[in-house]
Amino acid sequence: MIIKYNPKLKELARQLRNNATRSEVLLWQKLKRDQMHGYDFHRQKPIDEYIVDFFCNRLRLAIEVDGYSHEILEVWEKDVKKTNRLNELGIHVLRFSDHQVFKDMENVLRTIEDYISNFEATPPSIPPY
Repeated sequence: MIIKYNPKLKELARQLRNNATRSEVLLWQKLKRDQMHGYDFHRQKPIDEYIVDFFCNRLRLAIEVDGYSHEILEVWEKDVKKTNRLNELGIHVLRFSDHQVFKDMENVLRTIEDYISNFEATPPSIPPY
């Protein structure tokens, strides 16, 4: 399934890839080159009117790594709006804090692996005839 995005976000996504946070770099080391059970993840992927930190189209999974600014009410409200819109597009969102990535990478990866296991165990929906 093709996911549309605002072409104006393409350059910003490139800039974000070139200026990743330390926590994004650490998680990317675990996701890149199909290391996560053979699934292909992309960094700073434009989707609709948003950019997600990591995205796997096959899994319909977006992963967000949130820094301390995401604890500010206005930023948190934008995150909720973003998550709701992605859910409307059929995309599941997993959110982790910088702290989780730095201090508990094992559980971050386990959460992603659990999502993949559940995804693989759920048969694709077949349209009725």
